[in-house]
Amino acid sequence: MDGKNGSFVTEFILVGFSGPWELQIFFFVTFSLIYAATVVGNVLIMVTVIFSSTLHSPMYFLLGNLSFLDMCLSSSTTPKMITDLLAEQKTISVWGCMTQMFFMHFFGGAEMTLLIVMAFDRYVAICKPLHYRTIMNHRLLNGFVILAWTIGFIHTMSQMVLTVNLPFCGHSVIDSIFCDLPLVIKLACVETYTLELFVIADSGLLSLICFILLLFSYTVILVTVQKRSSGGLSKALSTLSAHVIVVTLFFGPCVFIYAWPFSSFASSKTLAVFYTVITPLLNPIIYTLRNQKMQGAMRKLRLQHVSSTENF
Repeated sequence: MDGKNGSFVTEFILVGFSGPWELQIFFFVTFSLIYAATVVGNVLIMVTVIFSSTLHSPMYFLLGNLSFLDMCLSSSTTPKMITDLLAEQKTISVWGCMTQMFFMHFFGGAEMTLLIVMAFDRYVAICKPLHYRTIMNHRLLNGFVILAWTIGFIHTMSQMVLTVNLPFCGHSVIDSIFCDLPLVIKLACVETYTLELFVIADSGLLSLICFILLLFSYTVILVTVQKRSSGGLSKALSTLSAHVIVVTLFFGPCVFIYAWPFSSFASSKTLAVFYTVITPLLNPIIYTLRNQKMQGAMRKLRLQHVSSTENF
C-alpha cells in the first residue's frame, strides 16, 4: 500500500452528525434507546419462536432467523455510531472500516436471500396449503437458511476481496455515520471505475432485481387467491402486507444507495440511519403487533415464567 509522497491513510474520519453538543446528546439518547429496543425486540421474537410449541412452523422459524439477521445487521454499525456521538474525534481504522463493511454486506446479503425464501414460504402456504407441510419440511428449511448465509458470504467476499487492498493515500474523510462501500471506494488513490461498476452490478442491480421479483411473487399470490376465493383475498392481503412492508423497507435504501452511478452518489445520513437503525426495529414491531398468534405465545411464555418464579 504505497502512498503518494510516501504517506498512506491508516484511519478514516467519519463526519457523522454535526451540530451543537445538546443535539449530539439528543441523538445519543435516541439512538441508544432505539438500538436497545431493537436488540430486546428481536431477542424476544427468537426466544418466543424457540420455546413456544405453537410457533414451531416454517413461517416462524424463518421469522426467528430474520430477527437474528436484523439484530446482527444493526449491531455491525449502530454501536460505533452511538459512541462516536460522544467522541471529539470520530475515527475508524482502515481495517475496522473493512470489517464493518464486510459484516454489513454479509448480513445484508443473507437477509436479502431470506426474504426471498419467506416469499416462497408464503406462496406455498397460500397457493398449495394441502402440500405445505410436505414441501416446507425441516430439511428444506435448514437448506434455505444455509443457502442464505452462504450467499451472504459470497456476496460480501466478492466485493471485499477487491476493496481490501485498495491504496488510500489522500482523502480520509467519509461523509457518513459508518463506512459505506461507495464512499470508501471513492477515497482510493487509484482508478476504481471497474470496481464501481462491479459494486453497482453486485449490490445495486441485485437488490433491484430481487425487489422486483418479490413484488411480482406477491402479485402472483394475490391473483391466485382472488381466482380461488374472493373471501380469502382479505386474509392473504393481511398476511402479505407485513412482508411487503419489510421488503420495501429493506430493499428501498439498498436500491437507492447502490443502484446509481458513483459519480452521482450523494451520501444520505437519514437514509443510512433508516437502513441500519430504524428498519431492524420496525421488523419485530410489524410482526408482533400484527400477529395475534405471536402475541398469544408471548403472553403464554410470560405467564409460565411468572408461575415458575412464584413456585421457586
